[in-house]
Amino acid sequence: MTSLSGASTTHQLAVANPWSMVPPLGNLDAYISAANRLPMLTLEEEQGFARRLRDHNDLESAGALVLSHLRLVVSISRQYLGYGLPHGDLIQEGNIGLMKAVKRFDPDQGVRLVSYAMHWIKAEIHEYILKNWRMVKVATTKAQRKLFFNLRSMKQGFKADDAAADGDTHRATLTDSQVTQMAEKLNVKREEVLEMEMRLSGGDVLLDPSPSDDGDEAFGPIAYLADATQEPTAQLESRQRDRLSSDGISTALEALDDRSRRIVEERWLKVNDDGSGGMTLHELAADYGVSAERIRQIEVAAMKKMKKALAEYA
Repeated sequence: MTSLSGASTTHQLAVANPWSMVPPLGNLDAYISAANRLPMLTLEEEQGFARRLRDHNDLESAGALVLSHLRLVVSISRQYLGYGLPHGDLIQEGNIGLMKAVKRFDPDQGVRLVSYAMHWIKAEIHEYILKNWRMVKVATTKAQRKLFFNLRSMKQGFKADDAAADGDTHRATLTDSQVTQMAEKLNVKREEVLEMEMRLSGGDVLLDPSPSDDGDEAFGPIAYLADATQEPTAQLESRQRDRLSSDGISTALEALDDRSRRIVEERWLKVNDDGSGGMTLHELAADYGVSAERIRQIEVAAMKKMKKALAEYA
């Protein structure tokens, strides 16, 4: 029987594997319920587990520290539900931060793990939100990240102040004075506050939306993107093809003798799209007084010679 503490009998998990108490994230409600039922550690228990992990790399002690703080991750993750990301994903990222905190926790620093772990949990969740909340990055510098995560709460605070003063609580954007207050408090430029507010208030737009339920075709920004045929490399390839089909063909024909040149022209260049024009093998054979097979041989040899000339021209 494995307990969470060797010294206390009142804070024990009566299971051989404490991790078995935590159901998979597929059942989120059951996971949260189980995480909230896991017993919390006393200061002595926490210190003992932390020292065994640090001094002996005891994985069971690490598991006990993580399990006892899963409820903290659940609590912190709820603060970020307003970004529209799955709660389970937020919890999962927060758990990664918790495990990093447990690994780095020093029991001799005089602080509880709960205080130390909050920073790591929030940092992992912040990274996840910044990478997934928008296709375009909305915050890159430290000051912008601080602005990103404080803008919503500060706007709510301004609305509460307006309500208390019987002001306009329906305003969706910040006033000029509120922008100035926020910029000064968060140590960012006014322009950055305005830009971040515009990004946060704007909705996501699908580049290539699917047709609607009634069958109507939907249009997105991808329909207005530049034509691929106007892309520089495509333009160069098109010009190269045009050059080969005009000057290149002329140069290759000049490398042939008169008879071979005429055979190629009559068999290929003078034939119209509908198949009319030009001469057949038998017509050319009668004209030159040779067999049709001989004309075919001359044609094959001429085409090989032209192919070589075109390769050199290109």
